[in-house]
Order: sequence, then structure tokens, then C-alpha cells
Amino acid sequence: MWEPCLSSFGSWPNTQDLVTVGDESQSQAWLDELVQRAKQLNVNGGFEEGADLGPVISPGSRQRIEGLIASAQDEGASILLDGRGYHPKKYPNGNFVGPTIISNVKPHMRCYIQEIFGPVLVAVNVATIDEAIKLINDNEYGNGVAIFTRSGPTAARFQNHIDASQIGVNVPIPVPLPMFSFTGNKKSIAGGGVNISMESQD
Repeated sequence: MWEPCLSSFGSWPNTQDLVTVGDESQSQAWLDELVQRAKQLNVNGGFEEGADLGPVISPGSRQRIEGLIASAQDEGASILLDGRGYHPKKYPNGNFVGPTIISNVKPHMRCYIQEIFGPVLVAVNVATIDEAIKLINDNEYGNGVAIFTRSGPTAARFQNHIDASQIGVNVPIPVPLPMFSFTGNKKSIAGGGVNISMESQD
């Protein structure tokens, strides 16, 4: 049985890590479909009609994101969709990064360890739901996470054992919509400031 488990430490325009559980060939087929859908996204000025993704905030941010994509390739990951060097016709000098999907990612890679804050999907595959829970809990960030599954017991196990502030079951986490409260966990709280201050008092 194959169950996709989506662990999200941001939202698609920011950062998203995808953990698929089960057979890698089935996972790859699903990623191939995601690539095709991502290619259809309209990357343009943020206020242009029909735009799905706008530019990142600065030239430095664009360079940092593209550097993390390059590091993934250097460390042995697979770039299924590469958004580096994207330039909309109307904004040739804009700070744009196109949708990017990276697979065969390992937890030691920079693209997994660092929050990318760009339109980059980082995909990791594990064999079991327990491995997925451990992988997510071992991450130093814990803003939010969501699981997509047909199994009630799997969803309940995930919900009861995951260490993140916001948990979605077959729905994305509700950030950054203003009508929902915003919480964080681990280093997702004020950049880790709360955790650091608490640890220093122990």
C-alpha cells in the first residue's frame, strides 16, 4: 500500500517538503504528474491577471534559492523541474524563480535542512509511516504538517505522534490565511528564539 504524506514547513510559494511513503516507483509516477501540473503554473508579476506565482522578494533571495537548487544537484538529488533562470517576457529583470521539484533528496542535504522560501518542492521517500514520522520530528522546524491518506488508523497514528504545531488530515494546513491562528514549534517559533531562551534556563 502506498500512502503519500505531505510535510509542509511553509506553503507552496515559500517552502514545502514532501515525504512519500512506500514504493519508490509509485512515488515517482506521482511526482511525474506533479511536474506536469507545475509546468502549467503562470509565473508572472504578482498583480498580473491569472498569475499563480510572482517574484521572490529580492535579488539576494533569488540567488540564495538558486544556490540551494544547485546544491541539491551537486549532492546527488534529481532536479525534475528546474525554475532557475526564469524570466517572464514583461519582467526580464525581475527576481523570478520558476516552479522547481527536487526528488531523491536525503535529510543531510542543504535543500532539506534549510528553509528555502521559494517555489521549490523537496521530495523525500521513506518505506513506512513510522519512518516518515521520525523524519519529520527530527527536523528542527515544526510550523505545520499535513498527511494525505485513505487510512483512518494511519491518520490517527500520524496525528498522535507528530511534533508540529498545525496538523492537517487530507487538507493543507491553514496558513497564512489571517482568519486562522498562527503557531509554531521548535525553530519555527521566532527563528528558534523561544527555544533557545528556554534551553538556556535549564
